Amino acid sequence: MKRRNLINQLALGTATAYSLAACQSQTQSQAEPDPQPTPSQPLIRWRMATSWPKSLDIIFGAAEILCRRVEEMTEGRFSITPYPAGEIISPLEILEGVIDGTVECGHTNLLYSISRTPTLGLISGLPFGMNMQQQNAWLYAGGGLEEMQKLYADFGARVFPAGNTGLQMGGWFAEPVNSLNDLKGLKMRIPGLGGQVLERLGVEVKLLSGKDIFAAFEQQELDAAEWIGPYDDEKLGLNRIAPYYYYPGWWEPSSVLIALVNPSEWDTLPKEYQEVFRSAALEAYFITLARYDAANGEALARMVLNGTKLVPYSQDILQGAYQTSLELYEEYAAEDPDFQTIYQDWLAFRSQSAQWHQVNELTFSNFMVDALTSIR
Repeated sequence: MKRRNLINQLALGTATAYSLAACQSQTQSQAEPDPQPTPSQPLIRWRMATSWPKSLDIIFGAAEILCRRVEEMTEGRFSITPYPAGEIISPLEILEGVIDGTVECGHTNLLYSISRTPTLGLISGLPFGMNMQQQNAWLYAGGGLEEMQKLYADFGARVFPAGNTGLQMGGWFAEPVNSLNDLKGLKMRIPGLGGQVLERLGVEVKLLSGKDIFAAFEQQELDAAEWIGPYDDEKLGLNRIAPYYYYPGWWEPSSVLIALVNPSEWDTLPKEYQEVFRSAALEAYFITLARYDAANGEALARMVLNGTKLVPYSQDILQGAYQTSLELYEEYAAEDPDFQTIYQDWLAFRSQSAQWHQVNELTFSNFMVDALTSIR
């Protein structure tokens, strides 16, 4: 009997010791992950410079999603740290910083870089171009992404869509603008091809990063400014500095956010890591688009309730800007063979896509707008 009790006590003690050791090992493993490199999965650490302040959680969050998913999918072997605007590189010069190797990768909107060539802006979207769904179709099923990747390779960067804001708003104005004549002489913050169109309509265009817009308005260096949409505009406080909020943002009907990678750094990655990066960028693209769609409506309702005057652009302004946009594209196509080639493919795809959307999407959307309006 004593022998049996002794054996039971020893067995119980051994089991307890084993359990404690296992728990301790598991706790240490959870607290201090220690990724072990292999020849095919080395330890790699990158920095990602972005154009976005950290306070803008959705757009900076696009970079964070990409970086987090890369680390998760490689169990910590490949990690990328995203840095807010200005911490490493000027928010308007991310492309340059990636090309010259200041950082391994970046996250930006390539409308900031069209001074090199307007063709760079085609991946982010053109004024009066395709909406987000059509742009997605062109990029991922219409050959657009392949064309843009070839173009960026010539400039010394790898390019990956990694976020989309959707159709943006038309900006904040200190005074109403009812006609093309009202635009003349206005000082407005707006980048990209939309800025070039407005310059031709008499606007004095200013190129500022998001974090600088409020101060410039406050110091009367701006009469108008566009940023993204209700959620981010409210975070920047633009509804507190200008009363008139115009729509639609015809210059960015689908604003694609881009992850850029230095080609030499890309070539050092194992193929598995390259595929992980591609997948993470795609995930960031669609999650960011969904987050904006979820957040913008609530933010807009809140701002209107607090006094923001929501105003549609007049037909005079829309028609004038549309015609000016077409003239600008024809000029660029005549001067730049790359723009000509990609633009012609883009035009053909847009025409076909617009016809399909008119039959199906537009009909349904118009009915639902009327139905929901009648309910209210």
